[in-house]
Amino acid sequence: MTDRAPGFLCDPVLIDCEIDHGFGQRGSQPPDFTVFPRQVHGLEVFESGSPEADSEPPEADVIVSRVAGNRIGIVTADCVPILLAAVDGSVVAAVHAGWRGLAAGVIEAGIRAIRTRATKTVALAAAVGPAAGRCCYEVDQPVCEGLALRYAESLHRFLTASRPNHFHLDLPGLAVHALLENGVERRRIGLQNCICTICSGFRFESYRRDGSMAGRLKHFIARPGKSNDPGSTRVDSRKTGP
Repeated sequence: MTDRAPGFLCDPVLIDCEIDHGFGQRGSQPPDFTVFPRQVHGLEVFESGSPEADSEPPEADVIVSRVAGNRIGIVTADCVPILLAAVDGSVVAAVHAGWRGLAAGVIEAGIRAIRTRATKTVALAAAVGPAAGRCCYEVDQPVCEGLALRYAESLHRFLTASRPNHFHLDLPGLAVHALLENGVERRRIGLQNCICTICSGFRFESYRRDGSMAGRLKHFIARPGKSNDPGSTRVDSRKTGP
């Protein structure tokens, strides 16, 4: 079984793979030496444990690791956190998926990062964490147009009209759709912690609800095993975009 970090939420899909992981709640602090990239709502992939990990973590919205015990993570405050793993535990990744990232293909980038680094063809498991839900997340026409460039045939399923030229968007649902479209089996997609960050009281941080006063939720995942050099990784706890 995985170790349970205090204050973090775990998903049965990753527990079954014996993957150490956690979705943060307000005030949750990640384990020591967790590595975070500097997120920019893009497609870049950073591999932690590679030579560049000895310098400042670069801008990236996918972080991946093949190093046993090396904890990697992302931060969110309404965007969708996705923790990915090869079911044999050989590669893990964390993906920061806001609407811009979804439109650009960040989930596809995360899945490629796992598959190109796995030692063999292997199934993937994914857990989706707390994010802005359809109940509260309203977007305008330009956002819909941006998403339609990638999801033209399916986007209508995740939109509910709210007022003229505005819609409620099921951001986590669209993320799950992207996972399914890219070969992750439904039975291996965990949704136990897919909770709306905006309307869940103050259990979670929310940029949409609190604006510049919002903090960030920290999420992490690690390949099974113990790191041979825990001092080679570190926490970068600076605030980045939600």
